[in-house]
Amino acid sequence: MPKDFKKLLVGSLETCDLPKLGINDLHMRVDTGAKTSSLHVDNIEEFERDGKRWIQFDIHPDIYHVDEVVRREARIKSRRRIKSSNATKQRRFVVETTLSMGGYSWPIELTLTDRSEMSYLMLLGRQGMKGKLIVDPELKYCLGEPDQSARREMIAPPPKPKTKKKVKKSVS
Repeated sequence: MPKDFKKLLVGSLETCDLPKLGINDLHMRVDTGAKTSSLHVDNIEEFERDGKRWIQFDIHPDIYHVDEVVRREARIKSRRRIKSSNATKQRRFVVETTLSMGGYSWPIELTLTDRSEMSYLMLLGRQGMKGKLIVDPELKYCLGEPDQSARREMIAPPPKPKTKKKVKKSVS
């Protein structure tokens, strides 16, 4: 972040980009009550590339068109036990990616989970917003809401893999 960076004022709902995952204008819930950030994914497959653990997964990038699915992959940072909103503990994959909003970008950790019962496919928790955002829960889309008529053009193609991978199925 630039030295002259001032915290962004955001509401309880915002949009963000996850450029490393090729996702733009993703609607998310900004939740100061949640410690970790999470992203809804399906069909997780673990594999190895260049001696490192990676995963492939499906993302539904558009809350208005849930039938739309894109396949993405990311290097696994860790696997952690996370207490969910209903107080159950889950073991989740953690990936590090870049979050962009309001003209700024910073690294965040995302846990990958099934959020299909939730209204928003991404939740931004305290760790992902610390030092970057001020949240006013009365407000929504302070940084602007995307034009849904252009939505199809907002999903970038997946990054091309650079090496071969060994696939092994993972059970959540």
